[in-house]
Formats: sequence, structure tokens, C-alpha cells
Amino acid sequence: MSQQNLSKPEAQTESRPRILAIANQKGGVGKTTTAINLGTALAAVGEKVLVIDLDPQGNASTGLGIKHPAQQKSSYHVLIGEAELADVIKDSGIPNLHCAPATIDLLGAELELAEFERKTYRLQDAIKRMTEAGRNYSYILVDCPPSLNLLTINSLAAADAILVPLQCEFFALEGLSQLLKTVERVKATLNSKLIIQGVVLTMFDRRNSLSEQVAQDVRSVLGEKVYDTVIPRNVRVSEAPSYGRPVLLYDHDCVGSQAYIKLASEVIRRERDLRAA
Repeated sequence: MSQQNLSKPEAQTESRPRILAIANQKGGVGKTTTAINLGTALAAVGEKVLVIDLDPQGNASTGLGIKHPAQQKSSYHVLIGEAELADVIKDSGIPNLHCAPATIDLLGAELELAEFERKTYRLQDAIKRMTEAGRNYSYILVDCPPSLNLLTINSLAAADAILVPLQCEFFALEGLSQLLKTVERVKATLNSKLIIQGVVLTMFDRRNSLSEQVAQDVRSVLGEKVYDTVIPRNVRVSEAPSYGRPVLLYDHDCVGSQAYIKLASEVIRRERDLRAA
């Protein structure tokens, strides 16, 4: 894969990974597509990346070509303490990119987690144990379910930052305001270091004046928090998951792939700036 528009950042000064939760309580906004393609782009420049699938639908897993039969150990078993994170990780077949797959068992995880001590820190604890055992990644991307449930709260409690895919549609800002309130609550009670790394506008259609208006509205509210890169509506992006491949491998030259390469470059720059600060 070409490394156009990307440059590898300076080595991180600490061994622990940067953990980015990819979250929005609305479904169909491009969370999973962003997780697998951003992960692929980061891996292409030599970053060691782990995608943790916390969505019961398991689309991040299948989008990376990883099958997840019901009997397979998954992120669910990690959260309830029946497996270590390192033991459920699968090779995606893409150099430097691995995935902890999800199964439908996650649907019942919230009720089970309610009985555990540190129920909001199960993912954080699992990542810490994996890192202490010597399995290191430079980035961990957590694909969250489309709701603000205990799975998402676990992700936000573990994360250094949140990356928010936001579809360019009429109700986008309404949903975003709810998510921002949740982030502030998590920051105040569970994870004081949590920040918003950025908001990425997805499914952008330049032929639609509504897309332009939503983009302007979001930028007027959040300013520099919104990435310069926008992810366009693109049929190749939609087709790629059915082949179990990120769009960057399915059609590297399409406009969707090029947008995700540019997004990865922006993420790397922001991470470099955060470390420098």
C-alpha cells in the first residue's frame, strides 16, 4: 500500500499505547469504517495498531476479514474476566494491524458487568495487564457500540482521547451535544485525562447543500476540534466490508481511501502536538 500523504511520527516516549475511543451514540455514522480504515492507514506507516471491537454486531471484526463464531473467545470474555486481552487478539493479515473481535455475547455484557467491581474499568484493566505482560501497541482503537451504555463508558474510561465520526445530516449536532455531555461526565468522574482528539465529518456529499450547512455549523461550534479532512460518500467505502477488507486495500485510489489516508495524517499530527505540549 502506498504511504502517500503520511509520515511516521517521532517515537513515543512511553511504552503504553495511545488509546482512542471511536464513539457516537448514533448508528450508521461511520464509526466502524473509521476504525478499520484509520487503523489500516496507521499500520501502513509502521505503527503497531490494535482494533478492539466492542460492538455486538462485530462489524469491525468482519470488516478486517476476521470470522467470529459464537464459541470463539472475544472482547466479551475479556470484559467478564474469562480471557486475557492478549489471548483473544487475531491477526488481520495486514502487517502491524491486529483485532480483538466481538461476538453477539456482548449484548448481555451490560447486565453481567453491573455485578463486577470496577465495572467501568474492565477494559482499562485488561489493556494494562496486556501492556505489563509485554505486548505493546502504539495505538489502540476501540470501536464502540451505537449507544452510551456500559460498553461505551468502559471505552471512555480507558481512552486517552475520543474520536467522533459525525454524519453530515440534520440531527448531527443534537446527537453530538449529548455525546459531549457524556464525555464531560466521564472526565469529571472516571477519567480526568480524557480529551476530544477530533470530530471527523463523514458521508459528506458536496452535491447536497445540507452537507455543507452541517459542516459549517459543526465547525462554528467546535472550531479546531473538527478535522480538516472530510470523508465523502463513496460507493467503494460501502462495498469494501462485504469483501472483508478495509477500503484502503479494496480500492486504494478511490476518494474514500485517500480521505482516510489524509485523516490518519491529521491524527498523527495532533498526537505529535499533544505529546509536545
